Formats: sequence, structure tokens, C-alpha cells
Amino acid sequence: MTDLQDQLDHEQRAVDERYARLDRLRATTRARLAQTRRVGPSGSPQNRSERDAFATLYEDRLAQLDAVEQRLCFGRLDLAEDPGDGTDGPRYIGRIGLADEDQVPLLTDWRAPAARPFYRATSARPEGVVRRRHLVTRGRRVTGLEDEILDLDAYAGTAASVGTVAGEGALLAALATARTGRMGDIVATIQAEQDAIIRSELSGALVVQGGPGTGKTAVALHRAAYLLYAHRSTLERSGVLVVGPSRTFLTYIDQVLPSLGETGVVAATVEELLPGVTVTGSEADAVAEIKGRAVMAEVVARAVRHRQRVPREAVETSVDGRRLVVRPQDVADAIAKARRTGRPHNLARVTFVREMLQRLADQYVAQLGFAVAPEDRAEVLEELRTTRDIRVALNLAWMPLTPQKLVGDLLTRPARLEAAAPRLAERERRLLLREPGAPWTPADVPLLDEAAELLGEDDQAARAQAAQDALRREEELDYARQVLRSGAGRGLVTAEVLAERFGTSGPRLTTAERAAADRTWTYGHVVVDEAQELSPMAWRMLLRRCPTRSLTVVGDVAQTSAAGGARDWAATLDPVLRGSWRLAELTVNYRTPATVARTAQAVARRAGLPVSPQTSARDVPDALRVQVGAEVDDDALVRAVHASLAELGVLDGTADEGGRVAVVAAPRDAATVTERLVSSPLAPYLATAGGTALDARVAVMTPRQTKGLEFDVVVLVEPLRIAADSAGDLYVAMTRPTRTLRVLAADGLPEGFGAQDRATAGP
Repeated sequence: MTDLQDQLDHEQRAVDERYARLDRLRATTRARLAQTRRVGPSGSPQNRSERDAFATLYEDRLAQLDAVEQRLCFGRLDLAEDPGDGTDGPRYIGRIGLADEDQVPLLTDWRAPAARPFYRATSARPEGVVRRRHLVTRGRRVTGLEDEILDLDAYAGTAASVGTVAGEGALLAALATARTGRMGDIVATIQAEQDAIIRSELSGALVVQGGPGTGKTAVALHRAAYLLYAHRSTLERSGVLVVGPSRTFLTYIDQVLPSLGETGVVAATVEELLPGVTVTGSEADAVAEIKGRAVMAEVVARAVRHRQRVPREAVETSVDGRRLVVRPQDVADAIAKARRTGRPHNLARVTFVREMLQRLADQYVAQLGFAVAPEDRAEVLEELRTTRDIRVALNLAWMPLTPQKLVGDLLTRPARLEAAAPRLAERERRLLLREPGAPWTPADVPLLDEAAELLGEDDQAARAQAAQDALRREEELDYARQVLRSGAGRGLVTAEVLAERFGTSGPRLTTAERAAADRTWTYGHVVVDEAQELSPMAWRMLLRRCPTRSLTVVGDVAQTSAAGGARDWAATLDPVLRGSWRLAELTVNYRTPATVARTAQAVARRAGLPVSPQTSARDVPDALRVQVGAEVDDDALVRAVHASLAELGVLDGTADEGGRVAVVAAPRDAATVTERLVSSPLAPYLATAGGTALDARVAVMTPRQTKGLEFDVVVLVEPLRIAADSAGDLYVAMTRPTRTLRVLAADGLPEGFGAQDRATAGP
């Protein structure tokens, strides 16, 4: 191989061989799945369970094999010595591990220890690597190569040394690629500082701090994939949870983990972590900040305790002509006994009710004038339990509650809130109050979760569900008996077995599906993105789901928007993690052109934000374009967006699927901006009905809606109006573009914009 084409052909054959193996594995797995499904819902419960388990196994494997289609193989290592793994020649690196029919390795999983030199080896420490080669592919076709020689002495004079290929740089090529509205993985271009974080140990909480564009999200997702690979036995049953700031963000990243070979991770926002609660409301930042304070845990606890009440006066009733009295002292004693169990409210209520019924039964028996056998006393207890007046009296003293009922009453009844929240100022309590029936807001969810933890499940509801299940089972059994009486199945199965077949539950749920439906599920590892936005109450909610405190926490305290969010990691995390966390920092900005990044940092520093030091990996000519004052007329917005689409090749159709523009404005201006674009010739490029901002070529968004996202071009409308709301929001908005930031500022510019850092020519 003496020229580029020879080497491309050679690598094409290697890639073809690995795709052929992938296709054979897909076909085999698909055939096994089809055979398993043909068995159908028959046999014993154990047989059905085994069938469902195998079906789930094959479905997961097929999903994994399908998800790694793009860039299956992206790297190659030429080693100084025989790797000793049965391979003959170079070691190829890819998304998953593959071996041929004889179990000879064809492809090394990027997460395997054997692949680590692909990301870590340097000329100073080659780790046995002579040459590292990046394979650039489009579909299944090899389109380019790039070589790095790490050990010149070992490389000189080898047959490969005459075929070194120099490319533009795999990393820079990836950074220059047009955005598609979905996040791509960085598995082929992980840098050394990122790899060190990705492969960090599982235990403990790892906080990854980094400025915009440093790859925090990508590193966190690749770390999740790595941990699932390296600690499969630990995490397989409990699963991994990824928490993001919005559903849009989760949609943006939803293909990253499947493309890395992992399809069973639960992804949710904080407000989605409580099954059965739907968030449709919103509220002022000041109200959300109060709800997010740590003191609200005490408020909810007081609210629960106040629902365990001793009546001021005795309550008299009659059972079978005998006078019974619910005495305040008896209620107080029963409440004290129930509280000593340490169980949640609804579960401790069982102890309270049992104790009260025993005391009332003593009154009843004392009036009989003779001893009562144990079985007769049980009948007395049951009669007392079903007596309406007694049920009402006991419920008033200790009512079974749902989290929705408790929190709803707390936020709509001034007297309840005042009693539960004496540490809040009267002005703060007034802010919290709202009308009955108001929809739940994101800040309500941690309060509801706190209430759910303190209340426990309502055993009455559980018994009702059990009774309903038993009734359905009896109906299925009756139907099965009718089938047998008709002769259709006589002599083959019992009615019970036939009922089991009719009542089959279908495919077995995956760990991710079971975890997402269970509030009490605890995960083996939790990844939290944009973690600086979480309130103390949200942290309490998350940590309930991760008692091991095995966390990957990523964020940037300079980008905090939430009033109750983090301004300092130690101040935020020490109260909840007791100091058991470690900090890692990312220092290279891979997204934002250097000119834009410098300006954004200058603006953020002038606003007093704690900006992390970082270096941009690249710059782009004319990346920052600013129009100020008289330059901004009524048509400036349309012209700026039009020019952006033209430069990206969207207007002439040369952009393929890439090329995205975000128009970012203050929340109070977003509707007006949208109207301007809808009434312009650019309307077809906006999101259509049923579409999303991620799918549109042009998306109008507020700064907070852009968190975690990136676009080729950002058109920033009136930065002073954004800064008036939040300096952090402006910093976020300025650092979303990968190519160009266009600023339209009729009202002037925030402090920090320097003439040397910007150009004003043209739209």
C-alpha cells in the first residue's frame, strides 16, 4: 500500500468484514426471536416466564445490533508487540465488541481496557501503540483516514511506514460538521481529559464542572455507557438513570446511548420521576425558589404530623345498644404508639386503628358482663371497624392521605400553611398560596415526592387493588370453566391453568420500564445533567433514588438560571452528600468558536459570574457579527436568519440534513419574534404542527429552552433584555453556536462586548 487509495481499499475490506459479521449476528438473533415468539402464551407459568425472558434478551440484543450501524468501526491501533488476544495484525476499535465464528476478535469495544490506548496514548507515553488510525466513514463506506505516529523508533522501517496518511484531524472534522437537531456521540474523538472522567471509578459522586461547549453532556453519557459495560453485574438489575433539564433536551440526546450499545437506560426530567403526576403548570421564579428550599422538607413533615390529631372532646356512639366513647386520651395514646413504630403515616395508621379498636372493644366487652372467647372478640372488632361513626371518628384523628391531597391542601389553605411553615415569612407564605385545583408545577414535584416518602402507600388503596385483581382472576376462572364444560379443552388442562393462559401478562418488562413506573425504585447509578439548576428539595428527591450515592453530576455554576440553583458546588452538595464527592474539570471548549467564547466569557465576568477557565479548540472566521442601534431595523431579524440559512446551504439544498439556526430572545419577546418570522418568507423553515424545535431548520427559543443544546448559528435578539432577566441566561444563549453568533441589539450591548472581539459588517 503506497498511496491513499490502496489504504482506503484495504480499510474498506476490513470494515466490510466487520459489517458482514454484524449482519450475520442480526439475522441469527432475529430468527431466534421469531422462533421464541411463535411459542406463544402457553405452558406453565415458569415456561411462560422463561419464554418472555428469552424474548426480552433477543429484543435487547437486536436493538443493540441495529443501533450501532453508523460508524461501527472507527479506529485502528498498530501495536509494537503481538497483542496476545488471538488477533493477527492491527486491533480495530468500534462501538461494540465482535468476534468471528471461531471467537477470534474482530472488533474491540471502545469501553474495553484494550481500547484505552486509542484515547490515552501519546508520543510521550505511547502505551505500546506504534500508530493510531482514525477511520472516517459515511454509511458503510470508508471515506478518509488519519494517522498519528506515536512511536517513531518502532515505526521506522516497517511496511506500514510508507503508508502514513495525514488528514484534517478527526476531531476538527467532527466539530465542523453541521448540526442535525440531535446530539451525536463523540466515541471516535474522545480526548484524554474526557476519557479519564469517563473511566473514573463507579463509587461515590463525581462532579464534572466545565464551561459551555466542553463536552459535559457527551462525557456523562459516554460514562454511563462505560459503567454499564465495566460494571454490568452491578448495574444490570438496578439500572442507570439519566436526569436532564427538559424533555426537549432528553429528545436531543436520546440516540447517543443506543448508538453506544446501551438501550436500557431510564431518561427523565426531575418532574417526571414521580409516577402518576403530570406537570402542566408554571409559576414565578420567586415561588419556585421558596418551594425548592431545604426548609420545605420540614414544612411537609409538619403538615403530615398535623394530620394526626387528638379531638378536643370525646365522641360518643352506640353499637348494638351499648354506649362507646372515643376518648381524647385514648386517641393520644394510640397516636403515640403508632408514631413509635417509625413507619410512614399511612402504614403507621394501621397500628393506630388497631390500638383504638382494641380500646373500644374493651369498653364493649366490659358492658357485656362476661368473658368473651378470642373468636368472639374478633367478631366484635370487625363490627366496630365497620361502624360508620367509629370509622369517621378514627379518620378525623388519622386520615389516610395521598401526596396530592396533602400538598394540595397545604398550598391552598392559609391556616394549614401557617401551621406547617412557621419559619417562613408571612410574605413568603402568601406567595406560595394558590387557587384550589391549580395544575402541578415542576417545583411541586419534589414536595409531592417528600410527601409520598412520609406518607407511604395507602394500604386501603392496595387492598382495593388486590380485591379488584382477585375479582378479575375469578372472572377469568369462570370463563375457563365454561370452556372446559363445552368440551373444547376437556382432559387437556385444568380451569386454573386455562385461566392463567387467558390472563397472561405479555412480554416481560425491562429493568428500565419497571424502574420508570416505580417511585421507590433505587438505581445503581444516576447521571444528572445541568445539575446546577437543581434545588435542595430536588436533590433530596434524586438521592432517594440512589442510596449508594453513585452519581455523575455535570454542570456549570456560571450557567445557573434557577433562583434556587447552585452558585457553588460545595455549598450545594456538602449538605446532602456530606463531603463524599470529588471534582473533575473540563477545560477545552469544543463547541464555540474562540472569538465567540472570549466575548461570552468577558460578558459573564463583568456580570460577576464564576466563569471556569477554558481554551477553545478552534476559531471560525467572522464568527461574531453584531448589529447595534440604528443598524437594527424592522427587517434586520429576517435578513439575519435568511443570511444564516444561505451560508449553511439550506436555501440552495446543499446542506443535506444538517444546518440549524436558533433565534434566541427573552421570554417576553419570544412571541413577537415568532410572529415576525411566521409572517416572512422564512415561515416554511420554522417548526410545523406536530414538529419540534429540534426538527426545524429555524427554532425560536428562550435562553433556558436552549440549555444543553447547540446550533450552527444563533441569532441573539436584544441581549440587554435577556441579561435583565438573568446574566446566566445570557451566557447560555451566547455559547450555543458552533459556527456563528449574530447579535441584534437595538437597545445596546451589555458590558464586556469589546470592539476587538466583534465585527459589525453585514447581516
